[in-house]
Amino acid sequence: MKTDVLVIGAGPAGLAAAVELRRLGAGSVLVVDRDDQAGGIPRHSAHTGFGARDLRRVLSGPAYARRYAAAAADAGAEIRLGTAVTGWDGPRRVTLTSAAGVESVEAAAVLLATGCRERPRPARLVPGDRPPGIMTTGELQRRVYLAGERLAGGALVVGAEHVSFSAMVTLAHAGADVIALVTHLPRHTSYAAFALAAGWRWHVPVWASSVVRRVEGRKQLAGVELADTRTGETRFVPCDLLVFTGDWIPDHELARAAGLEMDPGTRGPVIDTALETSEPGVFAAGNLVHAAETADIAALGGRHAAQGIAAALQRGPAPEPLRLPVMVEPPLLWISPNAVRVGGPVPPRGRFVLRSRVFRRARIEVRQEGRRLATSNPYRIVPDRPLPLGAAWISRADPGGGPVIVRIR
Repeated sequence: MKTDVLVIGAGPAGLAAAVELRRLGAGSVLVVDRDDQAGGIPRHSAHTGFGARDLRRVLSGPAYARRYAAAAADAGAEIRLGTAVTGWDGPRRVTLTSAAGVESVEAAAVLLATGCRERPRPARLVPGDRPPGIMTTGELQRRVYLAGERLAGGALVVGAEHVSFSAMVTLAHAGADVIALVTHLPRHTSYAAFALAAGWRWHVPVWASSVVRRVEGRKQLAGVELADTRTGETRFVPCDLLVFTGDWIPDHELARAAGLEMDPGTRGPVIDTALETSEPGVFAAGNLVHAAETADIAALGGRHAAQGIAAALQRGPAPEPLRLPVMVEPPLLWISPNAVRVGGPVPPRGRFVLRSRVFRRARIEVRQEGRRLATSNPYRIVPDRPLPLGAAWISRADPGGGPVIVRIR
């Protein structure tokens, strides 16, 4: 089978890209997803707040997912669910596996929109027993909002970023008694209003500078041993449920299998400002390239990638574009996009996105071979929160020069 564009992933980025591709007349668009419903993570995020920046209205997660799935279908995209990409047979040729069998699909362009996931307990190397009752936010929301499960007892949430507070609300809706949010950082990384609401509405404290040293319980979870990172003091906290939140990692298996150049910071594929990867005709968008942003930011990234794909299809075969690498210095963790396409578009929304590992108030500085290209206004830098960096400096970069370095001044 042949198609003009193959979109892998039917979350906000993939569906928004499909709608935009059809609007731009990019030809046939096939969207595949291994899940049995389209819409991605918002399907089982029952709270409101979705769609403000892309749809200009605020919806619940399930309503947001339904809206995009319907829009993609109405635009003429073919959506195949319960279908996994199980291999690459060439740069833009993949093997699809579903209940209907195995099929090979070749596309003129491919968009990877496979999203991200939270690292579970084993990946975080938390020792101890392995009783039931331990999960990530994604599993929690599926059990509560999709399966209608009730959860009783005391719950401890590991993490104190945006999604951690979402997990707290989900647990409260499911009937659990949330004991606390635990973070190794000196304070939470969400917005002040979230923490105030947690304390005022649900009476849930944030235990900062604390880590889980051990899980205890054989047939059922008994509790965890917490350690204070400042004093080394330990204590046992009884609980019936343990939810690990945040600590995102892109679903990058397909990108790696394709042999794409990977960025050690984002742990996703290297992309330029058109969101094209190191393989011509293969693009990437959404939380695969910046884990994890909100659904509307992922959707806007999908639209941006669609515009790059449509331009590439219209242009036809062309020489490899000149790309200028963009790197960060510690304590910055990563930047996305991580390359500038010389003569190409600016990044989505006209800005780059960065992450930091420290709390600080400082300026962001952009330099190339000792020459300063830009200095931002002072930022309040917080781990787990996006740092926007305007793209006006691109025009001042030397296309033939060395890598661009972004650092905290």
